[in-house]
Amino acid sequence: MVTMNDVAKRANVSIATVSFVLSGAKPISAGTRERVETAMRDLGYRRNPVGAALARGRTNIIALLYPALQRPATGSVMGFFTSAAARAQERGLNLVMWPISNDANEAAALANTGLVDGVLLMEVQMEDARVQALLPGSTPFVLIGRTRDPAGLTFVDVDFETSMSEAVAALDELGHRRIAFITGNWGDLHLEGHGAAERSRACFRREMSQRGDSDPLIVPCPENSLDGRRLGRTLATEHPELTALVLMNEHAAPGIVMGLRDAGSRVPDDISIISIGSSANMAGMADPPLNYMRTPGEELGRLGVDAIIERIANADAEPPAVLLACEMQPGESLAPARATR
Repeated sequence: MVTMNDVAKRANVSIATVSFVLSGAKPISAGTRERVETAMRDLGYRRNPVGAALARGRTNIIALLYPALQRPATGSVMGFFTSAAARAQERGLNLVMWPISNDANEAAALANTGLVDGVLLMEVQMEDARVQALLPGSTPFVLIGRTRDPAGLTFVDVDFETSMSEAVAALDELGHRRIAFITGNWGDLHLEGHGAAERSRACFRREMSQRGDSDPLIVPCPENSLDGRRLGRTLATEHPELTALVLMNEHAAPGIVMGLRDAGSRVPDDISIISIGSSANMAGMADPPLNYMRTPGEELGRLGVDAIIERIANADAEPPAVLLACEMQPGESLAPARATR
């Protein structure tokens, strides 16, 4: 195997000079650099980019920790992935998705390897052990989401409270008073206290209470279309009083619409639907296409990368906190409530 010593002899330079050419740790004249690189090509020497990066103290790699073992990626999440990767590339870094579980020890172990410059943490829980595990370390991190008390933490997140308030208000204007909220089953996926779900549930209860419903129906559903179809049938047969649904479960949404239809409940004639925190692709899979509130995943992807780069460059800077609400998008799943026609 060709070594740095072989390259140094071939180029007639010291091993230290070869090391500086590889790592970029010190400036080397153009002529000397060319001799070293020619010797490496002639000898077939393979660079060790990780070793060079460690020598510089930077790897230019950001790790995106997504608990794929707990939760399938939605269309909204994929929008975040792609925009974050593009933004990192624009700014000269590489984004690597790390599809591990939400285990705190795994997150800390990755951060402590020194192989990444920073960490983006997704699917944040209200009481997230990963945050506590990362705080004592030296690797900067940014939350895509919020804990219960995010004071002192850098985060970018969807403003689910504002989004939910707007969804309920839109239904209220159409005369809907009996509204149910359908969530994912994050607790069953070991994502207990999922920040988005907890905040949305609390806001839904508050909004409905202000409208006279102190005990609104909130139903978790596994994130797949088959379970959604089963739930749609159940809602139509066991809760005929409902005139509207707010969904925060992209994967189950098309199945819910089919299940309602199976049981003789038509969308939107009999029941209206708004899909909150959704994407155009998933909303369009339902028949009829759903009115939905678009998750600002692309915007948050770019902002999350900018935030972690800022933390890497200046750990003492004031930690930014960004909230973006979902935006209502047109569809064919809204109509006035039955009782108001």
